[in-house]
Amino acid sequence: MDPYAALRYKEFNIFLLVRFAMVFAWSMQFIVIEWQVYSLTKDPLSLGIIGLMEVIPAVSMALFAGHVVDQKEKRNLLVKCILGFSLVSLGLFLISDPDLKKDLSSRTILYIIYALVFVGGLVRAFIGPTIFSLIALIVPKKIYPNAATWSSSTWQLASVLGPALAGFSISWIGVHWSMCVIFGFSLLALLFLFRIPQKPILNPKIGEPIFQSLKDGLKFVFSSTAIFGALTLDMIAVLFGGAVALLPIYAQDILHVGSEGFGILRAAPAVGASITMLGSTRFPLHRNAGKKLLWAVFGFGICIIIFGISEIFWISVAALFLSGAVDGVSMIIRQTILQLKTPDNMRGRVASVNSIFVGSSNELGAFESGLAAKLLGTVPAVVFGGCMTLLTTGITGLVSPSFRRLDLSKDVEEQNNA
Repeated sequence: MDPYAALRYKEFNIFLLVRFAMVFAWSMQFIVIEWQVYSLTKDPLSLGIIGLMEVIPAVSMALFAGHVVDQKEKRNLLVKCILGFSLVSLGLFLISDPDLKKDLSSRTILYIIYALVFVGGLVRAFIGPTIFSLIALIVPKKIYPNAATWSSSTWQLASVLGPALAGFSISWIGVHWSMCVIFGFSLLALLFLFRIPQKPILNPKIGEPIFQSLKDGLKFVFSSTAIFGALTLDMIAVLFGGAVALLPIYAQDILHVGSEGFGILRAAPAVGASITMLGSTRFPLHRNAGKKLLWAVFGFGICIIIFGISEIFWISVAALFLSGAVDGVSMIIRQTILQLKTPDNMRGRVASVNSIFVGSSNELGAFESGLAAKLLGTVPAVVFGGCMTLLTTGITGLVSPSFRRLDLSKDVEEQNNA
């Protein structure tokens, strides 16, 4: 198959620009917030609370968001999501003004940051399902796997550059003006998005009662061995392997590398994942997908353990880089499963369940890591998370032989012949 098939569609290229700008802004914003909060508190639990403040609204609103996405026009819905994110970014820019420290206490500033992160979680509940649904309206079905790979690669590239720039930006221009850069990128995403025309609504059940809609969506996900297995496995890995939430502690107190080193550490996993994803455009991963996913998550757990015990900066960077490389494999396989196995009229609801299982587990994993670091210490918490990932992978491989045998070759061939 042509590795550049999806890139031959102009609208898809514009979509990639929108996604890059949004993910760049979001990932950079999260890093700046982590740095600012830890600088204010010097408490690892405060880093976990950042994740908790985002995961609560993201999870609680996810199913409702999936219903709304399946009922509404996708382009305009994404416009509203980006506007919401822009308002959050603007609020963080204003609250990070150094002059405010003269008028507000550190605790008050901290609570305002948490409140804005909470609002951002509400917005994020809608962004994931909207983007997932919009891709399917931009490219033909036969190139869904290729489009999913390029979309995920763009996400990873932005996840590389966002944290890296955040680390250097904090050092160069400070937290306040770094927030201004983030706000600018959100506006840039909005400008690109207006170049994509509105899309048709493919759901034949417009006006369907919300509870029936949610019931149908959940029933579909839980009845699909491939979808449910992939989401569960990735959720556990992300939940217990959330070492990245503790990177400010490693950068400041263990490795002693400052904000620039923090940016490198934060970007390393995304660099590894980006290389994996670009390679997958030429070497598809759909054959023996189940076994590859299990080995990828197992490798992720090993890398997290190595990172946890390392006190040498470049060994830590290498461990995070390799964790991203194997995580890229699991991300591609999961996205391919979702794109191939999900009917058009259920994309919003399936994506919302995905956001609960995987997307929100990043923030819940951040809270777990912060709490574990508070109770056990930073290094034991990271090692514990890696060991739990290994244990979960082993159990999944033993109790689910059908998932081990999962192969997507037939599904890809059917789409190519459609």
